[in-house]
Amino acid sequence: MALGGSGSDVAITGLGLVTPAGIGIRENWDRITSGISCATVDETLRGLPGEISCRVPGFDADALIGGFAAWQLERFVQLAIVATRQAVADAGLDPHSWDGARVGVVLGNSLGGAEAFERQHQALLKSGPTKVSPLLIPMYMVNMAAGYVAIDCGAKGPSLVTATACASGTTAVGTARELLRSGACDVVLAGGSESALTPVVLAGLGKMGALSKRQDDPLAASRPFDAARDGFVPAEGAGVLVLERASDARARGARIHAVVRGYGAATDAHHATAPEPEGRGIEQALRAALLDAGVSATEVDHVNAHGTSTPLNDVTEGRMLSRVLGSRPAVTSTKGAIGHTLAAAGAIEAAYAALTLQHGLVPPTANLREQDPGIDLDIVRGQARRTRVEVAVSTSLGFGGHNAALVLTAT
Repeated sequence: MALGGSGSDVAITGLGLVTPAGIGIRENWDRITSGISCATVDETLRGLPGEISCRVPGFDADALIGGFAAWQLERFVQLAIVATRQAVADAGLDPHSWDGARVGVVLGNSLGGAEAFERQHQALLKSGPTKVSPLLIPMYMVNMAAGYVAIDCGAKGPSLVTATACASGTTAVGTARELLRSGACDVVLAGGSESALTPVVLAGLGKMGALSKRQDDPLAASRPFDAARDGFVPAEGAGVLVLERASDARARGARIHAVVRGYGAATDAHHATAPEPEGRGIEQALRAALLDAGVSATEVDHVNAHGTSTPLNDVTEGRMLSRVLGSRPAVTSTKGAIGHTLAAAGAIEAAYAALTLQHGLVPPTANLREQDPGIDLDIVRGQARRTRVEVAVSTSLGFGGHNAALVLTAT
């Protein structure tokens, strides 16, 4: 394996996961490797085209964060803060003792505080402008995921939110990597957060045909790469990775989950919501990531695919992966288990890819019963597969034609 210069390698030293699979690394890994879906009927969505979702179970902001968080912060921010605290603790870092000016934050988000906006709009219609909360704007703005995380942990370096739709979390990790490689930061908290399971958002997704119509069978609704797939199950969640230069991580004796060797991004310039039919954009991003990593296509052992369970995405992405990587890598889509967390998906999946490298265990693609005959890939199904994994790829596609890919390697 002809890897790029080690001086520019970026290590993942901490992981934080708050997803429908659970709160924390252990709960997530156990559920994801079980191949059991987290989808349930969502009482808040009754009467909408999609009445099922994947929510984070047992999330109590007051208990997990404390203080004003339960009423002043929107849920997408709360999820991000909890995931970040987990990741920082997992990395063995202490925000009270680090040089905050050298710590950056890059988080992906797309829809911000959609629930706050809907709630306050109803207050406006019902009772007039005097009843609109003065906190509406900071509750609604997408940048507040990074802003409040920085406040919570005293990160005073560059902070920003990447908004490349469902590729946002992957874009965040790639952007954070560049902040480290440029010397602008010594530590970057990177990832994504999303919580937009609201009536208006879900009605919009339902009307555009993105959601599964298999409402009477929630557990089997999300079925990536399956011949009978018909749309995704919406979800919420957050995934945060602590990134450091590998040389710095080793110098302080940190445990390294995985190394981010390569990143690539490209744009379809084709359609607002549909992927370019031949997958040229995501292929460009993947080839750029492989080149950046100094890894050949034949060396890739595992792919955590975007795999949304939608008719267009899965066949486009599947054929692209087959064209670029062949049928050798063990492929999975964890959206079969936790649904589609939108802007958070890429970060959560990068964390799962790092855990796959660490454990040598590929999670199964939940609900894959009959693989689409047009997709020639080795997709893991049924049960997790024990195998040697040294190089993993994570791919993400988003509305607007955004594409991003990461190459991770074992330490």
